[in-house]
Amino acid sequence: MKYIIILFLITGFNLNAQKYLTKTGHITFEASVPSFEEVKAENESVTAIINTETGDIAALALVKGFRFKNALMEEHFNENYAESDTYPKATFKGKIVNLDLENIENSNVITGSLSFHGKSKDISISDVKIRQSGNKITVNGSFKTIAADFDIEIPKIVSNKISEDIEVTISFELLKK
Repeated sequence: MKYIIILFLITGFNLNAQKYLTKTGHITFEASVPSFEEVKAENESVTAIINTETGDIAALALVKGFRFKNALMEEHFNENYAESDTYPKATFKGKIVNLDLENIENSNVITGSLSFHGKSKDISISDVKIRQSGNKITVNGSFKTIAADFDIEIPKIVSNKISEDIEVTISFELLKK
């Protein structure tokens, strides 16, 4: 509940507005390189909210919530790269461009600011798929970023095993509140 209140404060959401919420959003990131071990993590407990009156969208993920297939890789990610004890949250605050609830399938771009590892970067998520069915809105999309944008240094010894480009995929199923 504390994180939902934080999202409301971060975004300035009008509590009387038409809003949709999830606490089980899904984010995946992958920085794999062919011929090397997969560098991929998933977080299935992301909180996200949409205000359909304004098109505002916000998401919050606890960094320690990202799970890797390899426990050692997860440990290195949290301690050496993400420094999740110092930077425990990743947040996104943005807008669904030209949100039209009458024809929501035409809303296919989200712009905003992604904050991770103490740094923020403006991003645009193109070709987003947004669907509404009854009291539910689904949002699916992906974008690319690079570790250097968030001051994450990849040691030379492993730099050929981790892609410079990081593919981030989002999948949210939000219910009307």
